[in-house]
Amino acid sequence: MEQPLRKLQDRISEWLAGLKPGTRRSADAPGSNEAGKDTSGGKMPRLRLIEIDAFIDSALYRIWTGLKDGAEALSRFARHFRMTGWRRAPFEILGDGLTMAAGGAVVMLTLALPAFDATKQDWLAQSDYSVTFLDRYGAEIGKRGVRHSESVPLEEMPDSLIKATLATEDRRFYTHFGIDIIGTARALVENLRNDAVRQGGSSITQQLAKNLFLSNERTLDRKIKEAFLALYLESNLSKHDILQLYLDRAYMGGGNFGAAAAAEFYFGKKVQDINLAEAAMLSGLYKAPARYAPHINLPAARARANDVLTNMVQAGFMTEGQVMGARRKPADVVRKAADTAPDYFLDWAFDEVKKQVPDGDRSLIVRSTVDMNLQKTADEAIEGALRDSGERYRVSQAAMVVAEPDGAVRALVGGRDYGESQFNRATDALRQPGSSFKPFVYTTAILHGYTPKSIVVDAPISIGNWSPKNYGGRYMGSIQLTTALIHSLNTVAVRLAGAVGRPAIIDLAHKMGITTNIINSKSLPLGATDVRVLDMTGAYAVFANGGMKATPYAFTQILNSQGEVVFDRKRDVPPPERVLDEKTVGMMNYMLGQVPERGTGRAAKLQGIKTAGKTGTTNAYRDAWFMGFTGNYVGGIWFGNDDFTSSNKMTGGSLPAQTWNRVMTYAHNGIELKPIPFIDEPASDGPRPAPAVASNDADQRPLSLSARTTERLIALEKLFETTPPLQPQSAASVGSGQKIRAAALEGDETAPR
Repeated sequence: MEQPLRKLQDRISEWLAGLKPGTRRSADAPGSNEAGKDTSGGKMPRLRLIEIDAFIDSALYRIWTGLKDGAEALSRFARHFRMTGWRRAPFEILGDGLTMAAGGAVVMLTLALPAFDATKQDWLAQSDYSVTFLDRYGAEIGKRGVRHSESVPLEEMPDSLIKATLATEDRRFYTHFGIDIIGTARALVENLRNDAVRQGGSSITQQLAKNLFLSNERTLDRKIKEAFLALYLESNLSKHDILQLYLDRAYMGGGNFGAAAAAEFYFGKKVQDINLAEAAMLSGLYKAPARYAPHINLPAARARANDVLTNMVQAGFMTEGQVMGARRKPADVVRKAADTAPDYFLDWAFDEVKKQVPDGDRSLIVRSTVDMNLQKTADEAIEGALRDSGERYRVSQAAMVVAEPDGAVRALVGGRDYGESQFNRATDALRQPGSSFKPFVYTTAILHGYTPKSIVVDAPISIGNWSPKNYGGRYMGSIQLTTALIHSLNTVAVRLAGAVGRPAIIDLAHKMGITTNIINSKSLPLGATDVRVLDMTGAYAVFANGGMKATPYAFTQILNSQGEVVFDRKRDVPPPERVLDEKTVGMMNYMLGQVPERGTGRAAKLQGIKTAGKTGTTNAYRDAWFMGFTGNYVGGIWFGNDDFTSSNKMTGGSLPAQTWNRVMTYAHNGIELKPIPFIDEPASDGPRPAPAVASNDADQRPLSLSARTTERLIALEKLFETTPPLQPQSAASVGSGQKIRAAALEGDETAPR
């Protein structure tokens, strides 16, 4: 191949030289004719091009022929290994298996890449932190992190605790590669047979991977990541280290992480000193800390401990005679009262502290923003709502964030039961907001020249093959923008988005505080995108504080072990930037203030306190929201199910608005009321008095009046305030006054207010 190429190169060089003007060749020069004619002109260049073309064609032909010959030779060679008859079947299966394995390896690698993103940081260094949290008033409320100096080495752990843990959680821990295939298959069969989740197939390594890197959310994506991260841990840590980390990091109920902390909390002794009965009770907590926590349900904890003792016998770690004493004399606890630590809030605050103090002294004291009285009220309100109405509405979970207008989070509920699930639905769950997203659409419209009195059209609309409809299927024709927001009309929101452009809406939502990726879809104006409750609360705080950015925050000050201030919010955080101008905020707050008055959010209206907000309900009733605010607080609440199943027609104006009302009614007791910016004045000059305590829970519910009744009472109040003192009057004037009062009682808009 090298010689023909060199020959071609020489001929091209000769041809180019022959194209130069005035160039002649001698008769004996290559390519000259016998007559010694000038070969630089005439037909010589054309003949050279033909030669090049012919050479290329022949070269390609030779290459193609060589490839065909090689393929035929390979085929002839492979025929020597051809199987016929019954022997062909296993080789066909083997070949197909190898092909599928290669494809599966590519798929598995694709799935593994997101999981390994969590290992890029120094994940082992997380255990260096030891953080003590104080509430907004300085009282200690909980701790997070583990000191290495306080961690009990595995060699000092009681043998009974280690055996009980292995017998209950992972009997083949020392023989599997991170995933217990046998245990997983057994659990799968058992769950399929019962048509419910009865057994867990996760190994100790998988559980540790979840504790270190992942959330507690029950999704297929999380399980895939968990499996890959388990393999990662097995390849980077010894079995000894994995078991040590597991015993240090597992959640044991009561806000305690690790066996050492749990032993102190429940039994008042060091983990090295616990007996077999106590070790069995601790090992029974891994499965469901809330259900089996002995300070909450001691009989259930003892029954679970008895199951653990049975597991130890079945695993061959102990004999029935050795566990008989622990069965006859089960463990008791020294702490009976249920713990009230704001665990969801502390988890979020702990993550925020690690971002703020990544290096240096990690033994810290943090003054947080949480108000424990308001936190307790929020916890009880959500639990009460789910207990009383969860079955009727077919909902099992909720999340709520209550903050001051500057972003200081006073209460955060990440789920119904922290012991049952540590997944924080307020800070981590992505759910569609439904119509509670519409204020971003309306705000963008106002920035483009609309006003609350602008006339918009509520009528059928189609974008391609998509035709959104209003809730109830009715249309109102030409109406004011305020009316459209009050009734949460879908067609108007879609028309506004078409007028101002969806990119402008997305940009504004991000500026106001939404941190998730917002999908630019036709249904975006109706809330068809994923958001977090925490982000939505911060975004609505922009309305509550007059237009300033309000990123939710968990603490105001951090001190190190030497008492030095390493972070102070007033010192280290720059002033907030303005997101909306005052005029825009005033118009939006006016419209949002009408929603609880005479719109979809009537159940959220606070008695005697100006309230503003917006309801939200998603397709198939999967999610229900109420986002609202006063001059003092802003709060967001979500109800739904972790598995995205539909509720029983629950809307944002029902259970979410009612629960929001209960929490906010308590939050405003005994405080000085502040106005909603640019539309309201304080209801009184002093703090609002707390209501009298009723004799039972039913009497403690806030009085609920219809919007029309409320309007009439307000009209009467203003009438009494503006009416002059009684003077002797003629019969004619008395009749006139009676007409005025009658008009007010009838709700006549022309009557004095």
